Amino acid sequence: MEDNNTRSNFKRVCVFCGSNPGHRQVFSDAAIDLGNELVRRKIDLVYGGGSIGLMGMISKRVYDGGCHVLGVIPRALMPIEISGETVGEVRIVADMHERKAIMAQEAEAFIALPGGYGTMEELLEMITWSQLGIHRKPVGVLNVDGYYDSLLQLFDNGVREGFIRQNARHIVVSAPNAKELVTKMEQFTPFVEHVAPHESWQIQQLGEYPRQQNLQ
Repeated sequence: MEDNNTRSNFKRVCVFCGSNPGHRQVFSDAAIDLGNELVRRKIDLVYGGGSIGLMGMISKRVYDGGCHVLGVIPRALMPIEISGETVGEVRIVADMHERKAIMAQEAEAFIALPGGYGTMEELLEMITWSQLGIHRKPVGVLNVDGYYDSLLQLFDNGVREGFIRQNARHIVVSAPNAKELVTKMEQFTPFVEHVAPHESWQIQQLGEYPRQQNLQ
């Protein structure tokens, strides 16, 4: 019998996702399913802090399931992405750069649900940071009903055309459902052929970014 409360290798996962629900129910179902999978594995959530769209759905599901939720949101987006009560801990930051720095620092892995430009930008930045050697954390794409097929094909084309190295293509882990994706991410072997050595990046400064900005 499968254990319904499996302990994961991850303590906290960052989920990038849309502040809209999308036009089809399959996207909302996927957000709830991912939330259920995080709860089942006792994984805390880091996300963009909004209470609407897919962000609101997954944050509420994880919070209601008894796991910790950390939302990180720029002050300027609060009137846009927060409607009603928020759940868990909400950390208000100055800008998008600080938001991503904190989310990256706090999480042990990254998952992208369907979303728009912002979600894709966050996903691509985490992929780039892995390639550069800034982090060694798994980056997953929850390819709900083929939503990310075109993006994944673009990555494959980048390999064919000589702009993405074959081994760097494997930075991105993808799967059509939450259970399969998290399982694959837990088995992930970190990318090691970085553009610059991991040790050469001043990683600690990433965590100090908010404090440094506030002092300026």
